[in-house]
Amino acid sequence: MSSWYKIVEDGVELSVRLTPSASQDTIDGLVKDAAGIVRLKARVRAVAENNKANRALEKLIAKKLKTAKTAVRLVSGETSRSKIIRVEGDPDDLLQALEALAG
Repeated sequence: MSSWYKIVEDGVELSVRLTPSASQDTIDGLVKDAAGIVRLKARVRAVAENNKANRALEKLIAKKLKTAKTAVRLVSGETSRSKIIRVEGDPDDLLQALEALAG
C-alpha cells in the first residue's frame, strides 16, 4: 500500500494517524480508517496541548527515517489526529526508508 504517502517536488508527504499520551513513542505500521484512507499509525508520549504531540511526532519521524529534525514538518492537521507531514529530501532515498517504516 503506497496511498499513505505522496511524492512532492522536494520530498514526500505522509498521511499519519497520531495517538498522543501513549505509553511510548512508536510507529505501529499502517492502518485504514472508516473512510478507507490508509495512514501511518504513530503514538507519542507527549500530550496534545501546545503542539507538544505534533513536535514529538516530527522528532519521531525524523529519527525513524534517519534525517534531520528540521527536514520534517507538519503541513496540516494541527489539532486533528489525522495529519500530513512533509519530509524534505531525495524522494528515492526516502521511499526505501518509508517502506521499511510501514512494516
